[in-house]
Amino acid sequence: MPGSINWKELFPTKFSAVVFVSYMVLFINQGIFVTASQSSQSTYNYNTVTVVLLTEVLKLFVSIIFFAKDHAIFSLVQELKSNAKVLMLYFVPAFMYCFYNNLAFVNLSAFDPTTYYLLLQFRVVVTGIVFQIVFRKQLSGKQWLSLILLTVGCMIKQLDLADFSHHSTAKNGTSSDSNSYFHFGLNINIMLIFVQTVCSCFAGVYNEYLLKGVGAEVNIFVQNVFMYVDSIVCNAGLLLLQGDLLGAFSAKALSSVFTFKVLIIMMNNAAIGIITSFFLKNLNSILKTFASALELMFTAIFCYIIFGIPIYLNTVLAISIVSYAVYLYSQNPVVNQPKEQHNHEPLLSNTADDV
Repeated sequence: MPGSINWKELFPTKFSAVVFVSYMVLFINQGIFVTASQSSQSTYNYNTVTVVLLTEVLKLFVSIIFFAKDHAIFSLVQELKSNAKVLMLYFVPAFMYCFYNNLAFVNLSAFDPTTYYLLLQFRVVVTGIVFQIVFRKQLSGKQWLSLILLTVGCMIKQLDLADFSHHSTAKNGTSSDSNSYFHFGLNINIMLIFVQTVCSCFAGVYNEYLLKGVGAEVNIFVQNVFMYVDSIVCNAGLLLLQGDLLGAFSAKALSSVFTFKVLIIMMNNAAIGIITSFFLKNLNSILKTFASALELMFTAIFCYIIFGIPIYLNTVLAISIVSYAVYLYSQNPVVNQPKEQHNHEPLLSNTADDV
């Protein structure tokens, strides 16, 4: 029926709908957990790079367990040998995710979770452009309109400069000239957000390309192993460049990491990594940007309840515009199915019941 939501194309299976909701919940949790782990000066009492690296180790361990559930553990070594090319290709998204994950801690110390997720919405249109280039799929006018509306809705919060002024006061304990946010192009934190945005766009689309293209016939948990092995190497390299590789794993450093708040962050982030691979395998990176936009709205509500961060009129307006953008997109969603597998191993998306 014209104007109705195309649920069948939006969520091809019940499993894909569960993945979508789980992805949103985990990302909302992450922003809140990281903010809750900060000191009163918005700093961290632990080495954030160490946390990212140990999280990748946890993701690797979980992926191996899931693979071993249905396969002989020795066959994983054979998979590594026979798919060495795919393993090397995963260094591209692993390198970008390494920057993304580490910059998340840096940027969440400068912005409250709502503002942080708001600024990350720069990635929406960039993702659309990269998606078209990589998958050679032309987005329709309605799809582009929904992406543009999504971007406008997420950025409209900036019209209320008092919101940024409040944030600056809450973070630093002092008032700030409103012009400092109006000329945000000169702000180093905005530049870091931009870098994080670019990393997110390219890593997400390239990861989807590997899952559905070059590595379509490789078991999804084997691909996760590839990703996390490469990510561990990248994060270890980052610690080496910082000259802190040994210090990051000293008794003192590890004692600050193995606390309840930090362990929750690590476990939640590990779950994000696993669910993201399912998301890109069963859905696509365009729908992923809409999940991120919805995260912003729910994050605003929870941050108001937990941290007392106020919700302004422009936030309500943004919610309305984004909701319409999601509705518009749902009428004509992007469908990007993976290649058919020739080894007769079914995709996880095909094991779930159809909607």
